[in-house]
Amino acid sequence: MAENVEFDEEKLNGYDKEYSDSSLWEKIRDQAASIGMELICKALQLYYVAQSPSCPAKVKAGIFGALGYLILPLDIIPDIVPVAGYTDDAAAIGAALLLAQAYITEDIKTQAKEKIRDIFGDGYAEKL
Repeated sequence: MAENVEFDEEKLNGYDKEYSDSSLWEKIRDQAASIGMELICKALQLYYVAQSPSCPAKVKAGIFGALGYLILPLDIIPDIVPVAGYTDDAAAIGAALLLAQAYITEDIKTQAKEKIRDIFGDGYAEKL
């Protein structure tokens, strides 16, 4: 069931209401082991793309929808479900990455990696 979860921009609409910077940082800090560093890194790339003035509003809306979906604990597959709990969140992040791919620069990737280093230390950042 979890492998078939797909997201498109339309499905992400509405989840942007769940987004806030403080909720994102709290989710990352508190659920890092469950979410995984790769997914956190991709979420942070989206976060930094959304901060960019060159990012169009339509792309920002998709990003905030995906990040809001990541923050929300009760979604298609509740985050507390072992192993599969973040599969749908990964699909939402993946859909937003497709929308934002043209805006993910090396600088954005570096910012995401540096934020992981700040939060979790050098060991985690070096593995990405």
